[in-house]
Order: sequence, then C-alpha cells, then structure tokens
Amino acid sequence: MDNFTFWNTTKLIFGKGQLQQLKTEVPKYGKKVLLVYGGGSIKRNGLYDDVMALLKEIGSETFELSGVEPNPRISTVRKGVDICNSEGIDFILAVGGGSVIDCTKAIAAGAKYDGDAWDIVVKRGTVNDALPFGTVLTLAATGSEMNSGSVITNWETNEKYGWGSPHTFPKFSILDPVNTFTVPKDQTVYGIVDIMSHVFEHYFHQAEHTELQDRLCESILLTVMETAPKLVDDLENYVYRETILYSGTMALNGMVNMGFSGDWATHNIEHAVSAVYDIPHGGGLAILFPNWMKHNLQVNPARFRKLAVRVFGVNPDGKTDEEVGLEGIGKLREFWNSIGAPARLADYDIDGSKLDVMTDKAMVNGEFGNFKKLNRDDVFAIYEASL
Repeated sequence: MDNFTFWNTTKLIFGKGQLQQLKTEVPKYGKKVLLVYGGGSIKRNGLYDDVMALLKEIGSETFELSGVEPNPRISTVRKGVDICNSEGIDFILAVGGGSVIDCTKAIAAGAKYDGDAWDIVVKRGTVNDALPFGTVLTLAATGSEMNSGSVITNWETNEKYGWGSPHTFPKFSILDPVNTFTVPKDQTVYGIVDIMSHVFEHYFHQAEHTELQDRLCESILLTVMETAPKLVDDLENYVYRETILYSGTMALNGMVNMGFSGDWATHNIEHAVSAVYDIPHGGGLAILFPNWMKHNLQVNPARFRKLAVRVFGVNPDGKTDEEVGLEGIGKLREFWNSIGAPARLADYDIDGSKLDVMTDKAMVNGEFGNFKKLNRDDVFAIYEASL
C-alpha cells in the first residue's frame, strides 16, 4: 500500500435522542449561530422546532438560511457568506442531508476568504481558515457529516465541482436514525446508491497489498445490500435506518481507504450530468457506474473478479476473470434495479443531444481517474452507453 497520514477531527455523536448534545457542543463556539437547512422537510417533521428550542435554551442568537438546493448552488453559498459577515456569526449549524452540509462547508470557508467563494470551489483560492460548524444529519448518503469534502454547483455556468480543505471538517455531527424516518423511498434509494458508489470509488485503485482495506469495503457493500431491500419496504424501521446511516458515514470518512487513492472518475462524470440537467446525484451514479465498470473491465480483470465473487456471489468455476467480472457488473445492475434506482439517462428524459456538452464539462481539467485515466473518447463512450 502507499504511505499515508490519517486525520479526521470530527466528533461523531450517534444514536437515538442525541440531539440534546447540541446544548453541550454549540456553546463551545459562540452565541451567534447561523442555521442552514433545505426545502422545509425539517419543519414538517418537527426537527426544526426541536433544534430551535435547544438553541433558545442555551441562549443562542439564531439566524437562518433556508432553501439549500439538492445540488447546492454557489448563489446560496454567497447568501450564507453575506449573513456570516454582516451578522458576525460565530458558528454554523447544518440541519439536513449532504447538500446542506456541503453548502455549509462552502459558507464556512467563504466567510473567512477575502474574495468570492467560487474561487475556492474551482481552486483559484486557498482555504486558510473557516468558521466552525456542526451538523445534524437527516439523510444517509454522502458521508459529508464526517469528512472535509464538498460539491457545489454554479447553475449560471452549468459547472459542478468537488473540493475540500483540512479546515472544513465538521466540529461535531449528530446522527439520530429517527431523523431519517421521513426520507421518502426515492431519496432513500439515491442515498443507498451514493453510499455504495463511494465504496466502489475506493475499491478500484492501483495500489498493492490492500487486503484489509478491500475486506472493509466489501463488508460495507454486503451490509448495505443485505439491509437496503428491507429498508425500502419498511422506511420507519429503526434498525434498518441505523445500519444504513452508519454505513454511509463509514463509506467516506477515510477509514476504509488508508494507503491508496481511489478512482473517483464516475463522480466526476456524474457531476457534469447534474450540472447540465440538475438530476439527483445518486440517480446519476446508478446509471453511470455499471457502464464505467464495463468500460474499464480490461484494466484489471482480477479486481473485478474479486468484487464479483466476494460481494455479488458469482461462481467463478470455468470462467475467465473477464466473464466473472462482467457477471458481477450485471448483478450490481440487477440489485439497483430491484430497489428502484434508474438504469438509463432516458429515465430522466435525457437524450444524446448534449453528450458533447457534458463531455466537455467533465474534461475541463484534462484526463482524470486513478484506476484508469479517462480521455474525452472514454467519457463520451460511457455517456453514450448510458443513454
């Protein structure tokens, strides 16, 4: 494996009733709090009232930024930065899913940056500091609650990029599975796909001697695949919600990928799709990832064979590595179909008219991918296979 340094500063607070920990954690950082949330689901399910009551109890002066989009936009980030600067905000509290947390990370960094926050996203500016922030998670998906990464969209220019900084780890994250009970079935499915996709991005790498990391990745995939069909049929089951919620955190907090760099090409390819069409990120990944796998099967057939046998239960007897790997990819598609994930871009009424546009956006920084460097022809072919 490669040399590595592991560093994660987020305090994870997990379990039923842990929202009360806000009374202990928030006062450590100051009195003026910016509450960031999305489209209003936290008001419908009562979480907003609970959070506001606790903030009032500890004497916080609370300001609000609502309406964070599913693909959070730089325009919303700028609104948050303006509030932080004009009101002298001490601490930001993100209450929502990964999009709300990603937006909050950009606000926290932008409030300490002398310039436009978009500079940070496109790496024209450097993050040297950020406002402290915490999270109350309501959706199992992105893992943003325990990492420093963020994805932000510029809808005016149809650009969507990932970025991150050592300064943008949450100070704490509160994960109560009960707060995910009201997530609808489609969003639950997108979250499950996102979790599995993060593990796949780790799994496909070029480092050697990573048997323990491979087993950790495989265990998350097996756990999610065992639990997901039960959850989509029983959305308020605490045990199933708890298992998926913890799996989402573990999939992208750095614990399973020490010693190597994963691929991450498929996420880049999907970002270009949702930058143009604004589709759900998990839906895009469900469509694209099996086609990325087929396109890159020949790069390392033995690794695809390992995944197919260990995770998807493919019988390898009398078959080549390529045949086993291809069968595993087919079983992944079958599984995602079985829980209601989309399979084609056509499921979102996307045709081939903007394949060149999406390809150009995906290629804006040149060839990418750590398992195999993808060029323009590769990306176009994956999009074309996904129609």
